[in-house]
Amino acid sequence: MQLKTINLKYIINKKTTLLFILLLGVYSSYSQEIIEEEEAKPKTETNATNDNSRVKVDGVVAVVGDYVVLDSDIDKEFIQLQARGVSTAEITRCQLFGKLLEDKLYAHHAIQDSIVVNELEIRSNIEQQISAFLEQKGGSMAELLEFYNKDSEESLREEMFEINKNQKLAMDMKRKIVEDIEVTPEEVREYFNNIPKDERPTFGTELKVAQIIVIPKVSEEEKQRVINKLKEFKADVIENGASFTTKAVFYSDDTESKKTGGKYVLNRKRPRMVKEFRDVAFSLQEGEISEPFETDFGYHIVYLEKIRGQEYDVRHILLRPELSEEAIQEAKDKINKIREHIVNGEISFADAAKESSDEKETRNDGGQLINPYTQDYSFELTKMDPELYGQIQELKDGEVSLVLRDQDRVNRIKYKLLTVTDRIDEHEADFAKDYLKIKSLTEQDKQLKVIEKWQNEKINDTYIKINGDYRDCEFNSNWLKTQK
Repeated sequence: MQLKTINLKYIINKKTTLLFILLLGVYSSYSQEIIEEEEAKPKTETNATNDNSRVKVDGVVAVVGDYVVLDSDIDKEFIQLQARGVSTAEITRCQLFGKLLEDKLYAHHAIQDSIVVNELEIRSNIEQQISAFLEQKGGSMAELLEFYNKDSEESLREEMFEINKNQKLAMDMKRKIVEDIEVTPEEVREYFNNIPKDERPTFGTELKVAQIIVIPKVSEEEKQRVINKLKEFKADVIENGASFTTKAVFYSDDTESKKTGGKYVLNRKRPRMVKEFRDVAFSLQEGEISEPFETDFGYHIVYLEKIRGQEYDVRHILLRPELSEEAIQEAKDKINKIREHIVNGEISFADAAKESSDEKETRNDGGQLINPYTQDYSFELTKMDPELYGQIQELKDGEVSLVLRDQDRVNRIKYKLLTVTDRIDEHEADFAKDYLKIKSLTEQDKQLKVIEKWQNEKINDTYIKINGDYRDCEFNSNWLKTQK
């Protein structure tokens, strides 16, 4: 599967390796072959006329099905990791080479299985990647081109397109392999019982955390002001021929899309954006602009630019109503009173959350936060979001935090109280107490076995050549198997 020596810091063992390969990033000779050193002819034109005459050309270090792996591809993998902030000090070329072989194998068979990726979605993702990088680097395209060693923005975008497309093909193929895998309670029990007692996992300290949220209220006058402004934008476009795109660039509060004139590509089969937004966009005719409508993010108008089958090219302008100082102070006073009632023992934290919290996702559960990774209430201390950890690390069980000012994608200002409702110290895995975690490990183990089986079968059935320079890499899978 992966190289035996792999030790990426976020890959701890074979089970977590599966999570890594699930989340990442034709000719059919059906034999295995190694490119011998004397066969390699760098810096020459390709003279491959059939599968048996392929040679190393200008840095080609491997061929997997219809894909080639260049030596420079390994360099690009290092760049991608560094761009995501991953330390590459202990990562070898062999390790990334093995990952590239796997990615090409999955991408090759994704095409064979007629898996199709949405190219517009890929290009939209590239825009987001570039925007995020430019935001981090102060908006310098020149620095971005230098980072990727490209001489033009066009060549950068095309390379990013190929990288993203192949990653998406590989990811979709991996999902297809494991999408129907489920485990029964008996399989979970059998998996747990087969772990030797001295090898059972140890789960770190876990906390259960609850919160109460109070959000400042927007006045009706301010809402109407925003609605009227959006109506003015619409009238100016329709009656005076003003540019919707320009207005989005200058006035939209959607920082993600304003740089592209408020543009999004929606697909009826793959929901994107909130339901209210999709419902309005899909109800429009080409060239039509909607009336102002509300979502959790604020008020919008949407312009339907073009319909291409299931694809809808839309532009939108988002305006977020301003909060008055009076509304902000009123919210702060309210949450201070809630805290006072809880601390004085007049009401429990859970009842106060049910009664007064503005966060509908947690209110009915007494404010209990749900771990987005495990879908239960427990947060392992060492894996907790650093911001949340910083807010609760000094709290004793049952103690209520001071009032905290916070924000999120929807609310620019919100106030919250936090409390630790339960604490489970570090312990050896217990079947009853840790069933959901053990079930997850069981699923990972089953998926890993299915993927290993699939990969070994496809390696045997796929045209593969590997340059002798990389034959010394140590693999778990039979990439170097020669034709018998």
